[in-house]
Amino acid sequence: MIYTLIGMSLLFIAIGFIVNENNAKYLLAGYNTMSNEEQKKVDLKTYIAYLRKFHLFLGFSFLLIGILLKYLVSENAVGIFIGVYPIVAYTYFIATSAKYFSTKKNKIGAYIMALVLIAIVVMFARDYKETKLILNSNSIEFKGTYGEIVPFEVIKSIELVDKKPKIIKRTKGFSVGTIKKGLFKTDTGEIVKLILNSENKPYILLTKSDGRKIYYAAKEASNEQLFQKIKNISNK
Repeated sequence: MIYTLIGMSLLFIAIGFIVNENNAKYLLAGYNTMSNEEQKKVDLKTYIAYLRKFHLFLGFSFLLIGILLKYLVSENAVGIFIGVYPIVAYTYFIATSAKYFSTKKNKIGAYIMALVLIAIVVMFARDYKETKLILNSNSIEFKGTYGEIVPFEVIKSIELVDKKPKIIKRTKGFSVGTIKKGLFKTDTGEIVKLILNSENKPYILLTKSDGRKIYYAAKEASNEQLFQKIKNISNK
């Protein structure tokens, strides 16, 4: 996570120095589609200075706040911050840069950024909520995002494991800090379902009769106690 913070911070800072008065007609969105007469009305020097100042602030604040969240709050908070903060910042930048020049594309861009921000907040609120393991008389239900109902008759084995497989790719799902939900590809090429509300160990590993695996970790409840309850019901 720390490498992501550093890498994105350096990227934001670099963007602030990439665009200048000489290449703005090629690289500066909105300005590069203006006519020569329209470009002459733009205070490009002042705008470039503002763009550079904004990206320097964004880069350094992104790294500083991210590190503080990592060590004072949690990795999950850092994951949310990484997804939300740049969008909030760029929405603000587009809105405040209108005093230098304003085009129809810029206004549309601000609306799109605002909609994306709303969509991300809704997604985080939905997927951040714990997916709970519920025991029924003849099945196990994972209730929540990326959950499913698994009948006991299709379960090959249930066990506690101290490690989850090495994940190299998320194929379909949600992953922020210690929260991972959905389908993930392992280093052996296997596709497994992770429903990890936390790094609460040991994990519950459920293997279906067709070989598909589900790794589960509750947010606060004891996985060992949940496992024992599953065994008690499944053995009846």
